[in-house]
Amino acid sequence: MNTEEPRWLSPLEQRAWRTHLAAHKLLEHRLDRELQAFGLSLNDYEILVNLSESPGHRMRMSDLADATIQSRSRLSHQISRMEAADLVSRETCPDDRRGTFAVLTEHGWQTIQKVAPHHVTNVREHFIDLLTDDQLHELEASYAPVVKHLKSLR
Repeated sequence: MNTEEPRWLSPLEQRAWRTHLAAHKLLEHRLDRELQAFGLSLNDYEILVNLSESPGHRMRMSDLADATIQSRSRLSHQISRMEAADLVSRETCPDDRRGTFAVLTEHGWQTIQKVAPHHVTNVREHFIDLLTDDQLHELEASYAPVVKHLKSLR
């Protein structure tokens, strides 16, 4: 059992942490609400983007789970909902019977093409255009080690 006193956050660290949490939650909530007008969630959109950018508009479910930072079971439930909306389908891997592909349907492709311009406008309005290029570079550089560390723990 660790009996050492915790390293409490300094006032600057506390403000930075709380600002990060608020920005992340508020931005995710806003973007999710704006996608609801198209019958999508932010998770749906992220899956559609990943599939639309993949060769043949398909990805192994395990790779898609990694790309979207979701558990395999959560992704499976998400894909089931998206299948019901005819956005994606599942196909068995021909060379690995245990593997499954998530595949973008024609309706899913048309949906991402229709929604993407609106979504990028919203991302610009609520995030990108509020920051300078220098701030964007700093943000990327600041988050890169955090992402690298957390991915190494998965």
